[in-house]
Amino acid sequence: MTPRVHEPVLKSILYVEDDLHVRTTAKLVLEVIGKLEVRDCGSGHEALDAARGFHPDLILLDVMMPELDGIATLARLRNLPHLADTPALFVTGLTTTRDIERYTDVGAIGVIPKPLAPLKLTDQLRTLWEEHHLGHTDA
Repeated sequence: MTPRVHEPVLKSILYVEDDLHVRTTAKLVLEVIGKLEVRDCGSGHEALDAARGFHPDLILLDVMMPELDGIATLARLRNLPHLADTPALFVTGLTTTRDIERYTDVGAIGVIPKPLAPLKLTDQLRTLWEEHHLGHTDA
């Protein structure tokens, strides 16, 4: 099988999670095992500030956060021209069919269920990333 010439490589993530323990663990795994650059934020407002000078390949958002939840945060991030088309994933325990439809309706390429399995996280991200890009290259 020949390699895809223009298939993007996942290198950097903007990660938004209000739970410090979950955020710290996930960031460590993604950096050490995944070899990814991770800019982590504890709130939607912090993400909006951090995103202004950062051009991530992927946005990873917790759904349930105080003040600005993941859906509202993504909507605001989409207003930044350099993030308008950046793929986004939600991380949540709310994974009914209706919930997942709501996330994809607002532009998520997928959902990673909580509780996170740290040692599987990198593979989950890469699988969803690759499925998204395969869908775009075949279209």
